Amino acid sequence: MDLVKHLYYFTVVAEELHFGNAAVRLGMAQPPLSQRIRRLEEELGVRLFDRSSRQVRLTPAGQALLPEAREIVARVERLRALAERGEGQVLRVGVPPDLGSSVIAALIDGFREADRGVRLAPAEMWSTDQVAGLAAGTLDVGVVRHPVTAPGLSFGPVLVQRPGVVLAESDPLAAVSSVHLADLAGRRLVLFPGEPGLREETLTECRRHGFVPEEVHEAQTLGLVMAGTAIAFGPRVELPGLRWRPLLGDPLNWRISTAWRGEAGPAAGVFAAVAVRVLKEEAGMTDDGAAPVRRVRTRPATGFLA
Repeated sequence: MDLVKHLYYFTVVAEELHFGNAAVRLGMAQPPLSQRIRRLEEELGVRLFDRSSRQVRLTPAGQALLPEAREIVARVERLRALAERGEGQVLRVGVPPDLGSSVIAALIDGFREADRGVRLAPAEMWSTDQVAGLAAGTLDVGVVRHPVTAPGLSFGPVLVQRPGVVLAESDPLAAVSSVHLADLAGRRLVLFPGEPGLREETLTECRRHGFVPEEVHEAQTLGLVMAGTAIAFGPRVELPGLRWRPLLGDPLNWRISTAWRGEAGPAAGVFAAVAVRVLKEEAGMTDDGAAPVRRVRTRPATGFLA
């Protein structure tokens, strides 16, 4: 368990005294936040909040812990700042795991060429964790999937990714050149974990186009797809046992952008510009509202598509 991050979640809930408001502030869903607070309580062996249907209150143990938790979070941030000054400026960046190794490598190389005075430190994490990291100050810039609700965050240009469907090679639809969402009826669906906003938008579009998944799984791998028991959406992938097919009419439009807290510093601004160029060139993304580019570059996949 990342104790410092869980303590930060605790301080936000303690300030809001409302799990829903705290979840909005952290840019995450309420159930995962509640789970993390319970995990912290289990780790410490005390109950931190009295919860009822009408209100949330700190217990005496929670009141005693709050100032210490704030100090620990602040002290860790000071230590990180001191370490960064000692080794030169570092830009801490969050990227979605499904971007793939070639795209992440291109981001690092592109930023190195654009700003040789700052070292890029990327970490693979989903948007909910990125938003929490930006709010806590443990990240400087994120590459997040929309929609995201996070007061205090600013966003760079929004790009659009138009995913296709990933099928087992034994699936009858693997033999066709393109797939309509309605053709997927009766199949289970694998979606990204840690992307609640994207999940709801994707399921809404699926229903609108005649595809209601038999069951929805959240997973970071394509094991269920390889086994022929589910399908997934995502960028083009070339893996044994799998087939990728475009979706007719491009019904799914996944929006992505850079994000940072407050005003963007010079390094964050440089990274945002590099990210737009790399995501267009290496991941086939387009400007929001632009016509789709039909030729999608084949690339190795990591994270979710691995």
